[in-house]
Amino acid sequence: MALRMTRGPLDVGTQLGCILVTYGGMSQSSTDPYLFGDLLALARQRWIRQMADGVRALGYDDYRRSDAAAVRLLARGPASIGRVGDVLGVTRQAARKVVDGLERRGFATTARDGGDARQVNVVLTAEGDAYAEAVIAVIRRLNQELVRRVDPAALAGADAVLRAVVAGDVEGGGDVGGGADADGGGDPSPASERRSHHLDPPPVAGAAPDDGRA
Repeated sequence: MALRMTRGPLDVGTQLGCILVTYGGMSQSSTDPYLFGDLLALARQRWIRQMADGVRALGYDDYRRSDAAAVRLLARGPASIGRVGDVLGVTRQAARKVVDGLERRGFATTARDGGDARQVNVVLTAEGDAYAEAVIAVIRRLNQELVRRVDPAALAGADAVLRAVVAGDVEGGGDVGGGADADGGGDPSPASERRSHHLDPPPVAGAAPDDGRA
């Protein structure tokens, strides 16, 4: 059975599982499990496409999945490659690839730390600052549009579920409360800190382990 998401004229079918999801309701057989992961995967894909489209409309044709978290971290100031990896939830080697991608596009530079030659720091260039502003603007707009479309109670429920999934507390009953950042996007914090911070919808929060394109 196809999984279909609909809202008004929208009718997108994808063979990801055995449930039928519609806007405002769900239909499935009594023996089929609720395949939450399928719906989450579709939402993440849609969000990444919207991010790429939004950034492209502002003049940047090379948006990558890891950009949202990486450039917002660096917009706060220089950070080590290790810190970038912590924020993205990836290895130092994978973080190095992300940083290399930013450097190749002229958005960042790297240099050895003056106090610790083993540490490589990453700094946004002037073009990188402008790119970060564009990314943040798109994140803010997408979040605001979502808030306008969804009932506050439903949005709070979805937020709690996603926090529980990210924190691994679906069965543990951990605290999943928290509020949004002022810029309307997620806080690019290490996974250990995210339980008390607003999470970005799938692009940010969900940075890829490499510098692949969306």
